[in-house]
Amino acid sequence: MRHPTLILAALTLALGGCGSQADLKPKPPKQLPVAPYGRATRPGSAELLGQTSQARPGRNVELHTKSEPRTDDPFDLPPHD
Repeated sequence: MRHPTLILAALTLALGGCGSQADLKPKPPKQLPVAPYGRATRPGSAELLGQTSQARPGRNVELHTKSEPRTDDPFDLPPHD
């Protein structure tokens, strides 16, 4: 009962370590997109895969330190009959 668990753990560790660290490249008939207007060079794969702050905005993690009354919400309407 213990051996299958050890074998599974060993296989998982072995597969986790065989990832490639090389840059991504498109398949031979395809190419990276052309350079944007006003830029002399094409963006690389790392730059294309990166997310902008607009795509992934920062979180507001401000904690409430005291209890505050709720403001009136004009869109909180009762259900229609």
